[in-house]
Amino acid sequence: MVYPIVMYGDPVLRKKAQDFKEGSEEVKQLSEDMFETMYAAQGIGLAAPQIGKDVRMFVVDGSVLEDEPEMEGFKKVFINAEIVEEDEDHEEMEEGCLSIPNVREKVTRPFSIRIKYFDENWKAYDEEYEGMKARIIQHEYDHIEGVLFIDYLTPLKKRLLKGKLNDISRGDVETEYRIIAPLRK
Repeated sequence: MVYPIVMYGDPVLRKKAQDFKEGSEEVKQLSEDMFETMYAAQGIGLAAPQIGKDVRMFVVDGSVLEDEPEMEGFKKVFINAEIVEEDEDHEEMEEGCLSIPNVREKVTRPFSIRIKYFDENWKAYDEEYEGMKARIIQHEYDHIEGVLFIDYLTPLKKRLLKGKLNDISRGDVETEYRIIAPLRK
């Protein structure tokens, strides 16, 4: 099932998401639906809050980035994830978000991370990622923490984006996917 994407301004995007009860069977269907939704929106990551679900789950598939050979086969489900270590070295790169369409800005993030999580079969992992993989994970992880990539911008950049963000909240934005805009009349 393809869900509509929740737009900037919806309170679910600002809440710290709740843990899944370990062993919950609903994660399998939800992960399938999230991948389907992400592909329909041409994304490389999607967090449950972006489809209106207040749970700690996100999916990633970086294999669509054909110019990044290290991304081949990088398709994963992260449940009840917790970043336990971040690199001191940081890297700046442009990011965008399905919940904030048509806005791209440079964001500085740790180059590598260590993360603990479960997959959709409730198998536990403790893994390290770096580069683009780490960036995608951190972006989606922020969603389950109630953080958006625009939160890393300077106050001036945020002020300059205010009009665009208000338009997005009202649903006055062009997308190729269905949306839920919190201020749509």
